[in-house]
Formats: sequence, C-alpha cells, structure tokens
Amino acid sequence: MQLFSSGLRGGSIVQVAHIVEDLQASMQRWTRQSGVGPFFVIEHFPLKNVLHRGEPCDLDIHVALTFSGSTCFELIQQNDQTPSVYREVIARRGYGLHHVAIATDTFDAEVAKRSAAGDSIIASALVGVGARVAYVDTFSELGCLLEIIELAPPVEQLFGFIQTSCAGWDGKDPVRQLPPPSGAAR
Repeated sequence: MQLFSSGLRGGSIVQVAHIVEDLQASMQRWTRQSGVGPFFVIEHFPLKNVLHRGEPCDLDIHVALTFSGSTCFELIQQNDQTPSVYREVIARRGYGLHHVAIATDTFDAEVAKRSAAGDSIIASALVGVGARVAYVDTFSELGCLLEIIELAPPVEQLFGFIQTSCAGWDGKDPVRQLPPPSGAAR
C-alpha cells in the first residue's frame, strides 16, 4: 500500500466544513462554483462513542471530502433527526458553514486546555479512521464551531490520499465512493 502524507501540522486549520441538506447537489454546486474536486464520499460515516452535550448519540451521516491546496473541505449530510451538533447549527441558522478544524498531536491536552479556558466541549466522537474529534462551541466568536481532530496516522493517510488525488485533478469522476474505513462498525 502506498503511503500518503497530507502535510497536516498540529495547531493549524486543516478543514472547513459545511452542513448540507443534499450531499449530491452540494458537491455539484461546490465543483461548479469553486472548481474543487473530486469529492470522496463515505456514506454512513462510522462514528463510535458519540457524545452530544454529555449524552450518548447515535446518528447517521454521509460525508464528502475534497482538497484545494492544503485545505480540506468537508460536506456533511445528517440522514436522521437525532439531536446532534449538526442539527443544533441547522436549527440556529440553517445550512452552511458548520466548523473549522484544527489538527493536534496532543488531543487530550488540547481538549483540557480548551475546557480550562472555559470553552464548552459540546460533542465528541471516535471517527471511523480511529481518531478522536471534539467540537468546541466558538459560535459567538467565530460564527461557527471549532473541531479538534486528533492527528493520528490513519487521518494523515486518508487526508494524504485525498489531497494527492485532488492535486492536478482533470475534472473527471467528480464524485468517488470510499468504503467505510476498515474495521469500522456502525
């Protein structure tokens, strides 16, 4: 297997994410308007140990990922009505910008630092590639949430593969399916 490196750096913004109502239509609009692509889709994105406002949460989402340069763009479609960090933003202001994400090599320390500073961690999960994420309520300061992504080797591998595939994209096959990460369970 070829190894890919996305060049993710701890502490830097690595992703801009939007919550969308229709993933297929949104990918088409993003490609048409901004030229990004191809999008890599993971349907029923595997999530484990999801907590939303301290309560266990079982939700069903599709995600689509693409890169423009060193920035990952993520589109998220929630497929059910389960209360979640996604439904909260939709209820607050509708679809659109949901979060910016930073990568960290020290996930526990970063979450602890944010909590000690009085920031509210409103959701967390173990994502399908085996890394942890946490959402910080930065809505009043940034107009969106902040996601903390654990910079684990599988994250680097996935982002590197997608980034390499997007570099110099020829416009063909604008939507590509990715299987759920190996070993992931719903």
